[in-house]
Amino acid sequence: MQFLRTAFWVVLAIIIMIFSFANWTPVTINLWGGLQLATKLPLVVIVAFLAGSLPFWALHKATRWRMRRKLDNAERALAAVTPTAYTPVATTTTVPSPGPATTLTPDPPIAGTDPTRL
Repeated sequence: MQFLRTAFWVVLAIIIMIFSFANWTPVTINLWGGLQLATKLPLVVIVAFLAGSLPFWALHKATRWRMRRKLDNAERALAAVTPTAYTPVATTTTVPSPGPATTLTPDPPIAGTDPTRL
């Protein structure tokens, strides 16, 4: 990932250099009170780009800071409510002893019925 980031910045620097060499012409900027600033065009374009991107960079940093604070608060709240592991209590279980043995006997047939017919 670091290689891609470095490659991106190198390509961006090369593009800016090509733009600067192709547009290296003097320009005059009229400022307030009759002041004039004589500079090169690439400098004006780069400064204008940076000035335009500054508010969005500040907004990005503020949003990341706010989200990081929310995440930290949520993690602290989660840690506060997460129960700790309970220590096991030693218990003894008793198995009931079997009762007296009983034998099952079928009921006698009802009078007037044939037990072979169901």
